[in-house]
Amino acid sequence: MKTPITPDDPTLRTYTDLEVAYLLRELHELGKPLGIQWDSATVNGTTVDFGDTTLPTLLNLLELLRNESRK
Repeated sequence: MKTPITPDDPTLRTYTDLEVAYLLRELHELGKPLGIQWDSATVNGTTVDFGDTTLPTLLNLLELLRNESRK
């Protein structure tokens, strides 16, 4: 597993809204078989709207789900 991404990671500023939207789509796809769904999640600038979660949280959660799907 990678080191978790922190909120001050400079690479976070490189993500576009469209890229974050694709990450959310991946979150939906990977989470669905595990019973994890965030149908209301949307992109809002640097925030992902499902409880005002930040992009690092989304990326870290995706990493956990990717690892789980490899098992």
